[in-house]
Amino acid sequence: MNRRRIATLLTLAIVAGPIAAFGAETVAPTAAPPPAALEIPTGEALKAQIIARDAALFDTLFNRCEPEAMRAMLAPDLEFYHDKDGLIRGADALVAGYEKNCNERKAPDAWRSRRELVESSVIVSVVPGVGAIESGEHLFYERKGDGDEMLVGRARFAQLWILAPDGWRLSRVFSYDHAPAGENG
Repeated sequence: MNRRRIATLLTLAIVAGPIAAFGAETVAPTAAPPPAALEIPTGEALKAQIIARDAALFDTLFNRCEPEAMRAMLAPDLEFYHDKDGLIRGADALVAGYEKNCNERKAPDAWRSRRELVESSVIVSVVPGVGAIESGEHLFYERKGDGDEMLVGRARFAQLWILAPDGWRLSRVFSYDHAPAGENG
């Protein structure tokens, strides 16, 4: 598999949307920081909450086709920066691409992807009055239809999660250092 195909598959896996969405300029109003009454946990409690939210996000991306569930996990003014394909602005743009892609993945012979968090690499840091920054590495696997799964790539990420009255929402994403499996370290 060539590098461009892997990069494209990783992009689709990560944002679950078409390349056309990357230039979208739809920007929702900026989400307000959490009210002072919302207490942001610290230490292991914070890390556990963020890792759980991260797992729910990627479970929805790869295993479900639930656009409204995806939208509920995102801040309206989401910004997603990707080192291979650019920028997605706004939850609406990301969800539109996700919905199109997840419907296409229902075909019996479609490519299916899985993301695995390298939990030992995860660092979660509190951002007072806002939420938390999660950073780390993840691995990507793919298979065609019900075929054998292959490790195809890895990347690094940093994500800003904001704490809203209804829970954690993904606000900013930096997804970078994408490479075929075994090429970055």
